[in-house]
Amino acid sequence: MRRRKFLQGLGGLSGVALLPGCGSSDPVDGAAGAVRFDHGVASGDPLSDRVILWTRVTPERDGPVRVRYVVARDPEMKDIVQSETVVTDLVRDYTVKVDPTGLAPGTRYWYRFESGGVVSPVGRTKTLPVGSVDRLRFAFTSCSNYSGGYFGVYGRIAERLDLDAVFHLGDYLYESGSSGVEGLDRAHSNGREMVTLDDYRDRHAQYRQDPDLQAMTLQHPMIVVWDDHESTNDSWEHGAGNHTEGEEGAWEFRKAASIMAYFEWLPIRVADPADPQRIWRQFVFGDLVDLIMLDTRLYGREEPLSILPSGPELNDPTRQLLGLRQENWLTERLTSSTAKWTLLGQQVMFGQLRLASLPDLSLLGITLAEELLALNADQWDGYPAARDRVFDAVERGAVENLVVLTGDIHSSWGNELYRDPGELLTLIDNIVGDPLDLGLIKAHGVEFVSPSVTSSGLPAGTTPLLRTAFGLIDPHIKYFDGEQHGYVLLDITPERTTGEWWYVDTILEKDSPEQFGAARYTLSGENRLRSASTPTEPRAA
Repeated sequence: MRRRKFLQGLGGLSGVALLPGCGSSDPVDGAAGAVRFDHGVASGDPLSDRVILWTRVTPERDGPVRVRYVVARDPEMKDIVQSETVVTDLVRDYTVKVDPTGLAPGTRYWYRFESGGVVSPVGRTKTLPVGSVDRLRFAFTSCSNYSGGYFGVYGRIAERLDLDAVFHLGDYLYESGSSGVEGLDRAHSNGREMVTLDDYRDRHAQYRQDPDLQAMTLQHPMIVVWDDHESTNDSWEHGAGNHTEGEEGAWEFRKAASIMAYFEWLPIRVADPADPQRIWRQFVFGDLVDLIMLDTRLYGREEPLSILPSGPELNDPTRQLLGLRQENWLTERLTSSTAKWTLLGQQVMFGQLRLASLPDLSLLGITLAEELLALNADQWDGYPAARDRVFDAVERGAVENLVVLTGDIHSSWGNELYRDPGELLTLIDNIVGDPLDLGLIKAHGVEFVSPSVTSSGLPAGTTPLLRTAFGLIDPHIKYFDGEQHGYVLLDITPERTTGEWWYVDTILEKDSPEQFGAARYTLSGENRLRSASTPTEPRAA
């Protein structure tokens, strides 16, 4: 009950509960002293007629602060379409979230905030299109550990002005008190692990001062979901691997604190005020894309198995990753979608790793099969019945073009999705040829997995070894890189979806350039990944 009351305040974090700046109880201008916009601006959760706008003011002293937001059709902020004054305060950590409605679909807008004569940077955003859409471009990434290196990946995404939106698929921040890489001056705030609400707020504030993160959110609307590190490592519905009950308080309160800070500090709309922990939601980009964002971490996930045993425990048909309510909602979305492409944005890898067949490869004293096994219990491989139920829904809905978007694993993958990419598939591929070419098997979709922004991947030299192994035992894995940092660029038309992996040269230096890594594409109705030798052409911004 106390946890529920703690979370009831989330209902106001969509912006609708911020009081208009008029009335006898309003703060007097300057009551909180001079203010600054240290944390930039952001937008997110765009719909066809609205978009969340976000900022945070830093007042000179505590007290309510009146903030005006302005939305315009031009970057010079002359053609104003909306303006309103709202009030923020210490209760919401001086964050501001507004949700202006009545905007035109598929349209660029610019916005800013003002308080006490101080003006924020001007942000740029875009509403969702309606009707016929001929092309969309997105970038997505995950796993941005501030202490691990510079956020140059965000900086390079910011420079792509033709994107419709950016998806962040989790591990937006990390809970540890790490001092980070020596010489980079990127130690985590307070030098301690996040446990309390103040800890989570401090960490969000630190991340939001990063110039590359600010640059990316200045240019593009974000659509986000959390993974585990926004609360703590290996979290699930009722606990976490990195939580000591009692010593670190009650898990339910720690989880609630992480959720509250997340909704305060990110431009995300409350999907259901009656269910404030819910982040699974849908975005419709005209007739071209249905984007379904899932929570495979906190909402209904049962405790992960420490290993992947065969037998009834792993294959329990009732075992949950999404939780019954979210799973039923997903089934309804999949069976009712009418868009050309259905995108599932989620946290953990959907495609199978057939680890039992992986040879005993080792590198620098590390047994790679053991390393992957430790990661894999956390993925959909640890919940095979739940994955089969998603495939059931795909079949019932006759979903022809399923594209799963994934983060979490600090590496790059391009997978074709089958119910069982087992020994027969491997045998056919190695002896006769691609089963899809031969018409002997049907894939249900494809998956693009993003590398991390800074979080460490597999050891140097791992990639060539595992590429060879996967080619022999996991032919449904069409691309792999285990070491580089970057993002995936998606280019979508009615005819095909292309995923491109882009990598920064280093995360140990500021302003690192990026390089094109690889591209794979799938044609409409085909559900296979083909290689492309060059990236897609940008379009007019």
